Amino acid sequence: MTRPTYRAMQISRPGVLEMVERPTPAPGPGQVLIEVEACGICGADAADIEGADPALQPPRVPGHEVVGRIAAIGAQVSAIWQHGQRVGVGRLGGHCNECAPCRQGLFHLCTRQPIVGATCDGGYAELMLARATGLVSIPDELGAQEAAPILCAGIATFNALRHCGAEPGETVAILGIGGLGHMALQYARHMGFRVVALGRGCDIAQDALALGAHLYVDTDREDAVRALERLGGARAIVTTIGQADAVSALVGALVPQGTLVVLGTGKDRLQVSSRQLVAREHRVHGSITGSPFDNERALRFSVLTGARPMIEVMPLEQADAAYRKMRSGQARFRMVLTMKTGSPRP
Repeated sequence: MTRPTYRAMQISRPGVLEMVERPTPAPGPGQVLIEVEACGICGADAADIEGADPALQPPRVPGHEVVGRIAAIGAQVSAIWQHGQRVGVGRLGGHCNECAPCRQGLFHLCTRQPIVGATCDGGYAELMLARATGLVSIPDELGAQEAAPILCAGIATFNALRHCGAEPGETVAILGIGGLGHMALQYARHMGFRVVALGRGCDIAQDALALGAHLYVDTDREDAVRALERLGGARAIVTTIGQADAVSALVGALVPQGTLVVLGTGKDRLQVSSRQLVAREHRVHGSITGSPFDNERALRFSVLTGARPMIEVMPLEQADAAYRKMRSGQARFRMVLTMKTGSPRP
């Protein structure tokens, strides 16, 4: 029997999280109610929290790296989802099956899906409603806390590397060794690439090498383009930061027909030479997270290879402190909220 109320951390005003008690909702058609066990804190949460609409009532609940169990099932939900089943939800809240991208099988590009934590309530809460088309099955081998970041940071970097055009043995560089980058290093190593980590400062070097990099380049001390050119250039460069000037400069380090994969977003425009693109057939490729099926592939790959996010866990009631630690850059490497302090692995 679902309890009558649940705790949630809502955005009471832009930049401020507040613990509230809300009445338990019933899932509508095509929805399930999830009893949340863990929710990761992502850099993308900042836009939702800092840019929240103060007129929205009730205020939004952020969070889009959600793992829990199905507590209730609405009408018109596929029988593949059962009460008590372990599931997750990422940033993309479930495709509509009707728009043009959906009809082409491009479910991750659905134009009518909710954006979890932005256009619908997310997982900084004990309960959460979710579209069944957005559900991801969670493997038994993964605990809720370690699975949560894979639903965003994991799938984003996993898909970016799968589509980057590089083959085993070729050089792939990862720019930015943070929440996304530390997963990208692990996946890239297990995919058989020669992995170069591009980061700022020497303090992150040992972590980068331990996570899978064959070489670390401190961009505070060394020009990244020249470092990659000495290696013969990179077949692909995956960028996880939003600094347009640093990202744009790396096009010059690509081999002919190499690909710059853009994951990190920012306000400034990329400045890329058309001469470089044409003369060397370079490609600039944007990459979003992926479909629920893609997410399940990323989870399985993580299980098979032992790739895991490095996390710091804090209870739901400390969400504001955990969020601010993420924003300060002091998290190592992902913050995760747990709904029950010290909750055990399943």
